[in-house]
Amino acid sequence: MDTFMLLHGSDQIVEVPDLAFGNDHNDYGRGFYCTKEEDLAKEWACKNGTDGFMNRYTVDGNGLKTLYLSDGSHTVLNWIAILLKNRTFSLSSPIALDARQYIIEHYAVDTSDYDLIVGYRADDSYFRYAESFVENTLPLRSLNKALQLGKLGLQTVLVSAKAFQQIQFVNAVPVDRNIYYPKFVARDSKARQTYKEEIARSRSYRDDIFVLDILREEMKNDDSRIQRILLE
Repeated sequence: MDTFMLLHGSDQIVEVPDLAFGNDHNDYGRGFYCTKEEDLAKEWACKNGTDGFMNRYTVDGNGLKTLYLSDGSHTVLNWIAILLKNRTFSLSSPIALDARQYIIEHYAVDTSDYDLIVGYRADDSYFRYAESFVENTLPLRSLNKALQLGKLGLQTVLVSAKAFQQIQFVNAVPVDRNIYYPKFVARDSKARQTYKEEIARSRSYRDDIFVLDILREEMKNDDSRIQRILLE
């Protein structure tokens, strides 16, 4: 893998990313969360309504192993399983608690052998969709379409000490909250609206799969019923 550029939006300049300062309860656990998309980095820099910085880095990709969660070899259920392991969900019903355990056990991906993870970011709207699915109120087809249509962007996360050794700070560009905070809000609002419109066009759940179906039928990752819906 050649050298490539990553961007990190923040309210401060981060010249030396440090794995020790990562949060274990982020989407993919402790790591340094970046993107390759300039607009996304600038929006994330102002997500709290303040001015920020788009930090630029080069990464020497030689010898780094990357897990791609959105390349077609993994499903939305693999993504949910990783979220359930790392993020804090407000789950109270017996179905949701059983679903959490089952999904982690049968759909989780072992990330310990990777240096980088590339996948969806679980901002507010996506996180609520994931939570609703586990609570058995959102079917699999709707969840999958929400991720496809939302366009909230992909994040690249450095998760190993080796990856942190191969990242180099380039510079930091100031970002104006008056321009990019409204864009941050609009992107999330667009994701929610697009999702609602899609659901309004497709109200039949007769041939869909809810998490309770997965539990009752003990569906695994390669189950043809799951693959049929995800490949539509």
